[in-house]
Amino acid sequence: MNDELSLAKEAAVNAGKLILNYYKADYEIRDKGYQNPVTTADHASDAFLKDTLTKAYPEYGWLSEETVDSKERLSKKRVWVVDPLDGTKEFIEGVPHFVVSIALVESGIPIVGVLYNPVTAEMFSASKGNGATLNNELIQCQSKENTGEMVILNSRSETKKGLWGPYLNCFSELKPIGSVAYKLGLTAAGESDIFASLRPKNEWDICAGNCIINEAGGKLIDLYGNQRNYNQDDTLIEPGLIAGDSNAVDKTYSILGR
Repeated sequence: MNDELSLAKEAAVNAGKLILNYYKADYEIRDKGYQNPVTTADHASDAFLKDTLTKAYPEYGWLSEETVDSKERLSKKRVWVVDPLDGTKEFIEGVPHFVVSIALVESGIPIVGVLYNPVTAEMFSASKGNGATLNNELIQCQSKENTGEMVILNSRSETKKGLWGPYLNCFSELKPIGSVAYKLGLTAAGESDIFASLRPKNEWDICAGNCIINEAGGKLIDLYGNQRNYNQDDTLIEPGLIAGDSNAVDKTYSILGR
């Protein structure tokens, strides 16, 4: 796993350099539907990552937000799960809340996770059984004893839509930040007690972050209380997610769970 982790970190940094070539510059924006934009930067990063990772390990499967899915991956023991630019809306707005997200899954379990923010140069990384780091310093999930004292990282769009209205008085603070993957990294590093989402997410949004959360001593569950087994035929995780310190997740689930 060390070789794959090193490769993923190097690839994320180089993909980040490509992305910065487009940041606050001119590029094409298309809408994939459901207010889900994609840019030239997404495609450039995806092409680079696919070429780099699959050339190094041609026997591994491939799942990416920006690549047409091949069900061939379902027969593979190991699969790269990638979001080449998680936080595209923030990228377009010039808000530095976006990351390159790279995970390696083995038999459904994320064994390598890398998140890289090219603007802030934050590198979150982990491999199964070896802990999680931020810029090579060990990190650990943190939490308060009571939910009323907890800080929750949540979605900017979910906040704008009023989805968090019923829960405003349940926690100390709701902090809307862009990029699902970035929120997972920050939570693993103890910058918040919990990351939570009230809307469905895809495997590529959360897989790398799930590995990092796990290795930082936490866990990730959906709003039905289930942990995710990755590389599924249907990549959508419904109806939402909670991640962070294990005890904090359980307490938050008692409020948000379905």
